[in-house]
Amino acid sequence: MASIDLNLSTGQKQLLSQQMLQSLQILQMSAAELESYIEDLALENPVIELAGQETHTDRTEQMELQRKLDWLSSADPQNHVYYQSERDAEDPENNWQDRRSTEETLEDYLRSQLLTSPCAPEEQGLMDCLLNSLDSRGWFTDSLAGMAALYGFPEETAERLLGKIQSLDPAGVGARSLSECLLLQLERNPDSSETAKEIVRNHLEAVGKNHLPEIARKLGCPVSEISAACNEIRALNPKPGNSFSSRELLGYIVPDAVIVSLEDRFEILINDYQYAPFTISKNYLDLERQTEDRETRKYLREKIAEANSVSAGIRQRRSTLAAVLNVIVDRQYQFFRKGPGNKQLLRLSEIAEQVSLSESTVSRALHSKYLQCRFGIFPLNYFLTTAAVVSEDSGEALTAEKIKQALKEIIDGEDKKKPLSDSAIGEALAKKGMAISRRTVNKYRTELGIPDKTGRRSWDT
Repeated sequence: MASIDLNLSTGQKQLLSQQMLQSLQILQMSAAELESYIEDLALENPVIELAGQETHTDRTEQMELQRKLDWLSSADPQNHVYYQSERDAEDPENNWQDRRSTEETLEDYLRSQLLTSPCAPEEQGLMDCLLNSLDSRGWFTDSLAGMAALYGFPEETAERLLGKIQSLDPAGVGARSLSECLLLQLERNPDSSETAKEIVRNHLEAVGKNHLPEIARKLGCPVSEISAACNEIRALNPKPGNSFSSRELLGYIVPDAVIVSLEDRFEILINDYQYAPFTISKNYLDLERQTEDRETRKYLREKIAEANSVSAGIRQRRSTLAAVLNVIVDRQYQFFRKGPGNKQLLRLSEIAEQVSLSESTVSRALHSKYLQCRFGIFPLNYFLTTAAVVSEDSGEALTAEKIKQALKEIIDGEDKKKPLSDSAIGEALAKKGMAISRRTVNKYRTELGIPDKTGRRSWDT
């Protein structure tokens, strides 16, 4: 008898372990991954029926959500994106991907222009290949010689056809380098200066470093003329193909939750509509109870248990995600009200303590998941922050984001004819109680995409 109890206990522990493992696996999935998982499971497990029709409860919940979204969309423009995505999900005729597929690509636009001046029929294959080889910027980066040889033409033919593409709109398309792209645009504009063209041909690197006096010395021009020419260059478009849709439908992030801003609070909407709800087939339940075949009963019991386990895991995932999001929204309240630059300190351990779960479980809840709010879509891990420095004035622990914001404000307010060095910026930050090293100033400035002292200097007189 003791042996039977021991075996039963071991079996229960093993079953519990498998259920926990599956629950943690489901918790770690994003909404899109969970959708795939359920669809694959339905193919493997015959007792699972993906919902083909909504139940009364489903309809009631969706009507309530739709009522909220209708109201919110009219009261707050920030909710328009999510509101539209709900409508699209219900209307395949108006699906986002379908709309993207109808947008004109750069290749389509160029071909429409070539209809009025087509190339010779025998050259059409090479022309098609050239058009198809343009990257998302509108640049041509393949080998002209290799492409010409592939179609049995001399390189001069490929060069001529590429020149034909470069004569089309948008200006700069078909360029093989940044310099050529900008030069094509300058040459198209009769008001462009020769100085700007010369700078693009031979001095672009110096422009990037803002070394205007050096360019002026080499060209024998006053710095004011070089500065004016550089302003011309900066007004050009280095990626003329970017305004067109891609040939292939672009992937997009499906948020796992949406934060809706109300007048006095935030509402968290968990994205349960990305993946299909499922039920266990009544026919198989009846068969499991009625069959006298042992193997059939055992098989059905296993499949029914699997379906129940997955269903429980999904419910647990939603509950855990909601609890974690409540902590994030509560602790990062200023971010959701005012936007980036206003995050507060929030560690993984603090969330775990608030929701009474282990840090590893919370980490799984944050993994590969995104949140949409009025300021954009952010990975959940984005809201975890640690102290970069403690303010010498208030003793407040400050995040790197707050220091970067202060650093940017200092640079925005500097005299552009006498920009601050990293050391001077560090001194200005120290006066605000944010004492960091010159090396850290350099690191944060670089991460913000702000050039160094020389690169920020204005040479306008």
